[in-house]
Amino acid sequence: MDVEAMRTFVAVAETGQFQAAADELEISQQAVSKRIATLEKHLEVTLLVRTSRGSRLSLDGQVLLPHAKKVLTAVEQAEQAVRPGSRPLRVDVLNRRIAPAQAVYRFYRSHPGMNLDAVTLSRENAAQAIQAVLEGIVDASFRALPGGQVPAGISAERLLDTPLEVLVGPGHPLADAPWVRPVDLAGHRIWIPGIRTGTEWAAFYRALSEAFGLSIDALGPHFGDEALMDALADSASLATLVADGDRYLWPQIHDLRRIPLHDPTPVYPHVLLSRTGDQHPVLTALRDHLRTSGPRTPDDVWAPDWTGR
Repeated sequence: MDVEAMRTFVAVAETGQFQAAADELEISQQAVSKRIATLEKHLEVTLLVRTSRGSRLSLDGQVLLPHAKKVLTAVEQAEQAVRPGSRPLRVDVLNRRIAPAQAVYRFYRSHPGMNLDAVTLSRENAAQAIQAVLEGIVDASFRALPGGQVPAGISAERLLDTPLEVLVGPGHPLADAPWVRPVDLAGHRIWIPGIRTGTEWAAFYRALSEAFGLSIDALGPHFGDEALMDALADSASLATLVADGDRYLWPQIHDLRRIPLHDPTPVYPHVLLSRTGDQHPVLTALRDHLRTSGPRTPDDVWAPDWTGR
């Protein structure tokens, strides 16, 4: 059924005149007559009876009118639901403990009126996250990937570089260092459980280990962040890598140490991915916020060559 014909029928019913309905809809009277005739033909009934004073509803027209109004209300609600800015912006932050989630949270705190929803596609790699953006499952995603892997229809901007830190227990040889160089980690076992083959973070850590001669592995089952913190606290040789600002918690008795990395500072390069041409106002505001208020990146930065800038 033609929604515009239904809209025209309601306009004529409420104004009582074809010309008044035409003026309201900003179309010609001939167009009004044509739409009504098409609707009547489709329903096989007469809806409006012309009179010397205009038109009046037939009995069938009186029956149809309340239903027609409900249809138009439903159409308006459907349009409103997907109109840019009317629904929440869905942003994939990968993991609620890490930098993208914290950046989106800071954005929301400074823009409390913004309508957004943070989700975690933690099992998807970059290619799968891109597909989710293209299909409209999410509006945006934070990932690290080479520029050559950005497909048509996707806009990508590197907006969030997060410096890495080494996290160790109190018995580790580096526990009291104010900062260390990446090469100082050579010879120490760096355990990052949960690294999955084929993900962008696996590619990042492989490039990091090759660049500085590090031993980074994901051996053994991953029982969660709490189990990782327990293992670090009990070991004099185990270390892991976290990003500056990542929100990991552990009991005070663990006495874990976060040690900055410098000379150079490895950064994880989060790229904001979105559909090309997406005009959602919250996405525009988030992008502007990240451009102007992101954490200050040190001068001695290292990132894999494939990340670009």
